[in-house]
Amino acid sequence: MAVELTQQEEFAVLTLNRPEALNALNAETIGEISEAIDKAGEMNVRALIITGAGEKAFCAGADVKEMVGIDLIAKKRKAERGQATFAKLDALRIPSVALINGYAFGGGLELALASTFRLATPRAAVALPEIKLGLMPGYGGTQRLPRVVGEARALEMIMTGRTVRAEEAQAIGLVHRLVSEENRLADAFAFAREFSGFSLVALSYAREAVKRALSTPLHEGLKIEAEISTLAFQSGDAQEGITAFIEKRSPKFADN
Repeated sequence: MAVELTQQEEFAVLTLNRPEALNALNAETIGEISEAIDKAGEMNVRALIITGAGEKAFCAGADVKEMVGIDLIAKKRKAERGQATFAKLDALRIPSVALINGYAFGGGLELALASTFRLATPRAAVALPEIKLGLMPGYGGTQRLPRVVGEARALEMIMTGRTVRAEEAQAIGLVHRLVSEENRLADAFAFAREFSGFSLVALSYAREAVKRALSTPLHEGLKIEAEISTLAFQSGDAQEGITAFIEKRSPKFADN
């Protein structure tokens, strides 16, 4: 299998498992990622951790060999399939954390960008190098990167194809934190535990409100926030959280 999905403690761990190909994305891998995300949504877990097998790469991008000889319709369908697969992370009830170990190029960075959070080891390096092949990103990079780092930095990265190292990636907000090489998975779990004990209902509503802010004028966004926060208030978890606060105890959220 090109992708492995396991449960480790309270988390689902999706591992891209083609280390001999630097975990590059081919049609088979995209299909398996799609299925794995669906399965993760059905598991009794608090977050999804996505990483790459081996020590060299999170994911080196699309398998260029698959691009040889395909027609325009097939190319468009390929892009749409990749976009639809990565977009499943937006709809996933649980937050996702991309653990970038080594290279995250092209589609690999686009997969990380689709995740809720991004962590990186000190040796990590990210890029959208498609321009060097006379191409451009097709799995969401031109849309998600500007939303993360701003238009100016996104244009520079996309139009030069340059590689951004871990420390710079953190400095520009492309990754949230750096983690150790040796204990990267444990560090990812520790990071996820900073939010995984909260209500999945409230977490999901909060994610939705923030995403809507990126494409909505402020006055409309405030209306959306009022509506979504009211929905959150109606949940059983909200009532439990308020009661627990008044009773000076830790809440016991049931995710409903």
